[in-house]
Amino acid sequence: MTKDDHIDLFNLKASDFGKDFIWGVASSSYQIEGAHDEDGKGASIWDVFVHKNRFLIPTVMTREVGDVACDFYHRYEQDIAMIADLGFRANRFSVSWPRILPTGTGKVNQKGLDFYSRVVDSNLANNLEPWITLYHWDLPQALQEKGGWQNRQIVEYFAEFTDVVAKKLGDRVKNWMIFNEPLSFCAGGYLLGAMAPGIINPSGFMASVHHVNLCQARGASVIRENVKKANVGTTHVIAPVHAMGRKSFQIKAQESVNALMHRIYLDPNLGLGYPFGLSPIVDLVKRHIKDGDEKDIQVDFDFIGAQYYSTTKAIPVPFLKGIPTKPKPKTGQDADMLKSPVNPKGLYESLEFLNSYGRFKNIIVTENGFSTRDVVENNRVYDLRRVDYIRQHIPWVLKAIQDGIPVTGYMYWSFMDNFEWALGFRPRFGLIHVDFESLDRTVKDSGLWFRKFLAK
Repeated sequence: MTKDDHIDLFNLKASDFGKDFIWGVASSSYQIEGAHDEDGKGASIWDVFVHKNRFLIPTVMTREVGDVACDFYHRYEQDIAMIADLGFRANRFSVSWPRILPTGTGKVNQKGLDFYSRVVDSNLANNLEPWITLYHWDLPQALQEKGGWQNRQIVEYFAEFTDVVAKKLGDRVKNWMIFNEPLSFCAGGYLLGAMAPGIINPSGFMASVHHVNLCQARGASVIRENVKKANVGTTHVIAPVHAMGRKSFQIKAQESVNALMHRIYLDPNLGLGYPFGLSPIVDLVKRHIKDGDEKDIQVDFDFIGAQYYSTTKAIPVPFLKGIPTKPKPKTGQDADMLKSPVNPKGLYESLEFLNSYGRFKNIIVTENGFSTRDVVENNRVYDLRRVDYIRQHIPWVLKAIQDGIPVTGYMYWSFMDNFEWALGFRPRFGLIHVDFESLDRTVKDSGLWFRKFLAK
């Protein structure tokens, strides 16, 4: 942010964004709930994946599991009250598919469904607008054994799951997100094998991408059939792709990586088709497309969620044209525990990229956050680097608004420390510190900063 941008970082107020701007936090079921086998819940792919050892190497770097996580399942009332106390007015959370349908389809687990009904009521009682993410990576293991997202039948299974949830919660929940970051669970789970279910299969990866895209449209349709005046969208991780230079092969690498990371998800749902010819991996989707898919895959979302953590560098390589890599921090540039360099302008670039489609009426930052090794000292957590991160990023959201980009909300990831997938509990993103032994909660200085900021 420069002086020319006319935003006073030190006197910035929540009111500068407008009275209707949405300030919220985000979380996901597997990362915080625990109670992995209580009250009739079925196993998810993450319940299975975290307990595996592949070639004597644990699937989770720290050998930790999410069986208990933050114990949100038993402490949700306390946690939701803490969110409200920080001044937020929106809470984005996901529902666990196997907690509601233990085998992914068929008989409903009423205790699981009732749990989310109580969570919704608790949010409303605390003046928090519930924003539900239908799928945040915890697929029922029973469906994975049938092929998971590689199996085209998943479209019907997902429609059934969506129907059950929408009918139960749609009388109180109006804001719905279909998926959380398809890039992460499709590429991580079916191409790279680094995340559940741990498969390495390029063709299977593109099958999962196509079926997820079909589910985007099908899920939106099911919600709108069940929920009056539903506000329906989805979320994508956007990591703006930078070329290594201006030579033609470097630009082609950039186009290839952008197609692989972003366009294969955005373009088909917008009726633009797949970006064929830019990446040989993307071209593998052709074998999975059937007659009628071009129409069935299109969806008119009410909003799109942008999730930003870092930019991407496109490295030119033969045959693949380009592969993505995370840029290294420059001298004096901060980076989080995931080695993501702090680049606030990248958030603006993400919003600008989505707006370039000219199709999204509302864009919401549904995730943005910073991970460190926070510790409690004298009953406080002095996470000044996170405070600095937030103060550097949200002005770029305001700049986007001032430049005509329809950004209508910002949700910080995450409201409390949680199980960070294959990295275990070590990276801490939360505004609230969690002691994973005692499960005690402590509001960090970043949470106190938000409380003061939102009070303005």
